[in-house]
Amino acid sequence: MALRTLGWALPVWVALVVPTAAADLTLLKGADTTADDALKVETKVFLMSDYIYRGVSLSQRKPSGAVSGEVEWHGFYVGTNIQSVDLPTQPAAEITWSAGYRWKMAGFDLDLGAQYFWYPGEILADGQPATSYVEYALDVEREIITDQVTLTGLLAYSPNVSGTGAWGAYAEAGVEISLPVFLTDVEWQLLAGVGYWRFGNISPDLGGFPLPAYATWHVGLEFTFQKHFILNLTYSDTNLSKEDCFVFTGDPLATPGGIPNPISNPDGLRSRLCGAALVGTLSVKFDLADLKK
Repeated sequence: MALRTLGWALPVWVALVVPTAAADLTLLKGADTTADDALKVETKVFLMSDYIYRGVSLSQRKPSGAVSGEVEWHGFYVGTNIQSVDLPTQPAAEITWSAGYRWKMAGFDLDLGAQYFWYPGEILADGQPATSYVEYALDVEREIITDQVTLTGLLAYSPNVSGTGAWGAYAEAGVEISLPVFLTDVEWQLLAGVGYWRFGNISPDLGGFPLPAYATWHVGLEFTFQKHFILNLTYSDTNLSKEDCFVFTGDPLATPGGIPNPISNPDGLRSRLCGAALVGTLSVKFDLADLKK
């Protein structure tokens, strides 16, 4: 049976374990920071030509919109993101609740957190598990050339991806390069990264076979206008075959004609949701500091 697609969404607040050495670490703000300055509140609105998550379209190659909000205080944060999706179970939206802690150590920016992806209003067959799931992650950034080049990394783990019973471990490395300014009030940068997602076996009720592991990569340009308006143009792709893409997504619009797999895809169905894509995203962001000006 096919995996019931992945996405960013979910409402259940996930508890986070803060490192025991946190007291010895330097927080994002200095010791003389006032309480008002330590509080960060940010909201964003997104419109994208295709909702790509780790190389896979979660909107059936159609436009998608989202709104998000986050509150941070002395490194601790909670946030949510509501995203329109088009998945086999037809949820009303993808709602992601997140919580975590950010700090600096030895020149690295670290973010240890958890996210719960929730898909309300799913239409499920008898005995079919819900798609919602939790994932824990560590984000790492290191600026190697001041204000010019930043290296990024991500390690993430879910004990039960999309309700399939399969664990999932994801790793990604990337780079952000600030490019020379060519217009007043316009900043732009080159973004690139490569990731790998590996999975365990799905539950015996769903077939018991391992989900197909795959690599994904992306490269793009991001333009920031007056620090609030952001235009991102990104090319992404994966090494999933169209047959494995169907196994991974359960795409209801998959077509026959592929190479059958007697265990995971006996009909040889093929999906187009995991191939190359060029995506444009326009977003607007505001934060609490803007209201104080």
